[in-house]
Order: sequence, then C-alpha cells, then structure tokens
Amino acid sequence: MTTPSSSSGSARPRRVAVQGVSGSGKTTVGRALAARLEVAYVELDSLHHGPNWTEATAEELQARVRPWVERDAWVIDGGYRSKLGDLVIARADTLVWLDMPVRIWLPRLAWRTFSRMLTREELWNGNREQFRFLFTERPNIFEWAWQRHRTQRHELPAWLAEHPHVRLVRLRSPREVRRYLAQVGS
Repeated sequence: MTTPSSSSGSARPRRVAVQGVSGSGKTTVGRALAARLEVAYVELDSLHHGPNWTEATAEELQARVRPWVERDAWVIDGGYRSKLGDLVIARADTLVWLDMPVRIWLPRLAWRTFSRMLTREELWNGNREQFRFLFTERPNIFEWAWQRHRTQRHELPAWLAEHPHVRLVRLRSPREVRRYLAQVGS
C-alpha cells in the first residue's frame, strides 16, 4: 500500500477517487484536491439522491457518473460500489482513502448531522437531514457509518488489489491529510 510519504515521488494525480465513511472528510478533501489539481469535482451523493431522498437505480447512477469518468481529469468523492461496480476505480489513477479512526469521524459526523438538522441546510436536490431519520431509517447515518468503517477496512484493500494501476494514498489522521494536500498543492 502506498502512504503519503512513499508516493511523494510519483506522478501528479489526474483522476482521483476519494473514499471514506461519513464524517471522514471526503467532501472537504475532494474539493480541496480538485482545486489544487485544477480539475472537475463531483460528489456522488449529489448524483445518487434525487428529490425526497429518492435513490438512483444502478443504471441511472452509472449513466450520471459515466460522463464524469470519461473526462481526462477529475476528483470523485464517494463509493456506491454496489451500484457503480468498478466504473470509477477502473478510470482512476489514485484512490485517496480517508481511513480515520472512530474518534475522528464520529464526532465530526454528529456535529455535521445535528448542525444540518438545526439549520435545515439543503444537501442535494432539495433534501435536508431530519431528526426523525435517526429513528425511522435503518440503518441510520451513525449505524451505517459504523458498518462502512468496518467493511471498508476489510474489503477495500482486496478490491484495490484488483486494480494495480491505481495508486493508494491511505490517510489515517487530519495531520496526514494536511501533509498530503500540501504536497499535492506544491
């Protein structure tokens, strides 16, 4: 696996997939990377969640993502591997995995979720987080993030091994993220 320090001599990334659990910083890192690389950025959640939280089918999501991955350069944040398969990773040259410990992502997720609920911040396509989702959605955002945290640590390395052309940058702390972004920006 590639770490930030061992990838410093490698080519500048052009097509970057950013993965991690909710609260790990995917959107923040994805936007920052896209700005530093001067490439297009897309958040897969915005393509997946339609009005009233309707979810795109696999075919719909693939159709929405395909024009992005066909570009020469991009940063795509999110997973949806069950619907996208290898569509994104097959074209990526770099995977930035935000593999933060629970003590980092859980408080971030709680702060973000409750802040969005209080401010009624619009996310995508008119959608807003609602307090009732904590009780009516199974799994709710916290249960889902916990499940994804465990699953990603188990499955992501094996999945990436199927794509040897992809450089892995596994970031495990906010300090490593800052160093990586500074390196990419220089």
